Amino acid sequence: MLSMLQAHGLEAGPTQRPVLAGLAGGLVASLPATALLVAFGSLDALAQATGVPLWGAGLAYIGMMLLGGVLYGGLFQRAANDWRGGWLFGLAFGFVLWMLGPIPLLQWVPDRPTLTGDPAIGLLLAQLLWGLILGVTFPFVHCQLHAGLEGRNGLGAGITGPESAARRLLSRP
Repeated sequence: MLSMLQAHGLEAGPTQRPVLAGLAGGLVASLPATALLVAFGSLDALAQATGVPLWGAGLAYIGMMLLGGVLYGGLFQRAANDWRGGWLFGLAFGFVLWMLGPIPLLQWVPDRPTLTGDPAIGLLLAQLLWGLILGVTFPFVHCQLHAGLEGRNGLGAGITGPESAARRLLSRP
């Protein structure tokens, strides 16, 4: 395994765009997570605690989750591009983000916890749902944004490597 990682690496190449894929995946994942926050009353509790309107708290959450998607793509790069295990990878990342972000900011910093009961459960579930959807959608989005050397998308790019040489030889008259 180590020799494969040393040969291929987990760092994205010049034609890959993991940060942009993380941004797009974070946007896709933030919409159902925001709906879950509204359903549990978490967004309303955040809006009341900070004194901003409900739509402002929703936009702030979506903005933070976009930054989380950028962090996911930039930090994990090619490692996050797993078709089979991406759901678990994203779910774990959503949990870690929940532990590092909302818990210290909303529970420990103020004099009393901002979210308790159902809103606190809603925030945890929203972060887990966000991570799950991000992990599932990231490989699909990343595949669409992966540019070939000819400037075409990864799905429509020409075949490279040994297969291209074999096809070229077979297609000769």
